[in-house]
Amino acid sequence: MDVVNAGHLNRKGMAGTNLNAKEGTMRLRFWVAGPALVLLEGFLGGAALAAEECQAKSTSMDDIVVALNAAPGCERAMKQFEACAYGASGDVQFGEVVEKKCEADFIGQLQPPQKLSYQRELRVCDQKYRSKSGTMYISATAFCRAEVAQRYSQRALKAGRAGR
Repeated sequence: MDVVNAGHLNRKGMAGTNLNAKEGTMRLRFWVAGPALVLLEGFLGGAALAAEECQAKSTSMDDIVVALNAAPGCERAMKQFEACAYGASGDVQFGEVVEKKCEADFIGQLQPPQKLSYQRELRVCDQKYRSKSGTMYISATAFCRAEVAQRYSQRALKAGRAGR
């Protein structure tokens, strides 16, 4: 192996390299990226702390359904759904519990046109991932449907507070 510039060794004893320039660049990158990573970690850490933990006794489907049913209202049920989700087809059962809990806030108040809109939005969720394969898409459909019900619940509760 030929060594280029053999007469010029850097402080590591390597020929033909200029590590001083490279080291300076690496130090600069560290000082720029380091604080950015610390800030990012702070933001993500705060978000992680704000995330709710699954309140079910175990990860069994029955225990999660019990926890979802025990949630005091639509918002808390949705947070529990997010915390306890499998990310697979088992989430359909959890989503149905959340849908029913959220629907309790608004379904009786909907006029026929609003009920049709609600059903149409649920059908959009059903169609959205229909051509995809894999159980994670079944989970995504369950979440989509639960989010639609949650939005309708939020609107109904907001309208109820505004009417008082």
